[in-house]
Amino acid sequence: MVRLAGPDAKKIALPMLRLKRDLEPGHAVFGELVEPADEHVGTAAPGCSAAPSAAGRIDEVVVAYFPKPHSYTTDDVVEISAHGSPVILRHVVELAMARGARLAEPGEFTMRAFLNGRIDLTQAEAVRDLIESQTLYQAKIAAQQLEGALSRRLHPLKQKLVELIATLEAGIDFAEDDISVLPADQILQRVAAIRAPLEDLATSFAYGKIVHEGLTLAIVGRPNVGKSSLFNRLVERERAIVTATPGTTRDLVSETVAIGGIPIKLVDTAGIRRALDEAESIGIRKSMEALAEADFVLVVFDYSQPLTNEDKDLLGQVAGRPAIAVANKCDLINNHHAGTASPGCPAAQSAADLIGDSLAGAEDLTGRRVQVRTSATSGEGIPELRSEILRHIGGEANAQTEAGFLTNLRHQERVRESVTALAAARAAIDSKVPHEMLLLDLYSALRSLDEITGATTTEDILNLIFSTFCIGK
Repeated sequence: MVRLAGPDAKKIALPMLRLKRDLEPGHAVFGELVEPADEHVGTAAPGCSAAPSAAGRIDEVVVAYFPKPHSYTTDDVVEISAHGSPVILRHVVELAMARGARLAEPGEFTMRAFLNGRIDLTQAEAVRDLIESQTLYQAKIAAQQLEGALSRRLHPLKQKLVELIATLEAGIDFAEDDISVLPADQILQRVAAIRAPLEDLATSFAYGKIVHEGLTLAIVGRPNVGKSSLFNRLVERERAIVTATPGTTRDLVSETVAIGGIPIKLVDTAGIRRALDEAESIGIRKSMEALAEADFVLVVFDYSQPLTNEDKDLLGQVAGRPAIAVANKCDLINNHHAGTASPGCPAAQSAADLIGDSLAGAEDLTGRRVQVRTSATSGEGIPELRSEILRHIGGEANAQTEAGFLTNLRHQERVRESVTALAAARAAIDSKVPHEMLLLDLYSALRSLDEITGATTTEDILNLIFSTFCIGK
């Protein structure tokens, strides 16, 4: 689709079109893309396209016309939808430029929508997030932001802040008219009523950042505990090589999957043990680096075998890290129980208990110690593991239920700045400083919020934001 926006959009588009009927506001019209015979083609009849004898057909198209201000940018807009051939679309652009159009800058259509007041800055940034979405859940969150969810959450707080500033300003400027200035306790209450929701909003970024950027999950363990098999189960295809020989994985294997709508980069690592050769040593070093860099960890153990010293060493290395202990190969235990008593069963059970007892400090984001029993071979426990990973990152029932949470670092920084300014205002009230000085902190808090929605955004910030858009958005 090629979009033309501006006062001459219709004038530029018509000579290259042979339409079944005249363009109507907000309606799609079927027609043909044609080669204009000359610069004057299409001017004989207002609203009509070139005469059939004047030009040859290039493609069938659907054309939509949106007159200002009822368009995305609030300008006159014509959208030409062709069959998608890059050659044809490029030719449409060349025809338009030959008649006076120019190529849009990255994000220029959305920037014009913002500058013309159709959307605020949070909605403009949501357009970019929607385009870059990797999962349906990310797209839904971006769509909420595009509908103004964050703006609606901020607006009443800004309104309260403006009203407080206006009251204090009136008390200062018109003291001779006996306009009473609020007592300190009332000012404190009104500041607190603004600050508390902003603090809640700032804390929502912990989950919003995960939704927006995803997480990295490293799968670690000693050789032959089933890490690669577990990786393939989570990826749902044979991505990593699996053999019965310990030490098969020598390099990091990664794949991004969506769990509960959150993009998660899974990293399968080499088995951690005393290396037998240089290649394995390099692989183990990379495993330790992946362990250190991961947002959280799956520590995999062989549920059918007693815990080894290597297992215990690994437990010590993940102490204090967000982690889930995966007791894998539980199908072997089930098989033992299905037949006669096996000497491996008691040892395995004690090993499982030891895993749970030893996982001190390996907690999820809610502070709970977690152990999941799985079988990468049969698939047993894999749904429970997915659910546990999702709960770990705040998904499902623990997900952010209130619309308008923060997913953007710039927004989080501005909210934090506003909270800091309000904290300074509270300190100023406690210190009984003049209201003229108190207003400086309140204005600072307001400016930070304005920079989120764009009321006082500088040109440098605008250029930085819209430069990350693609052409035509």
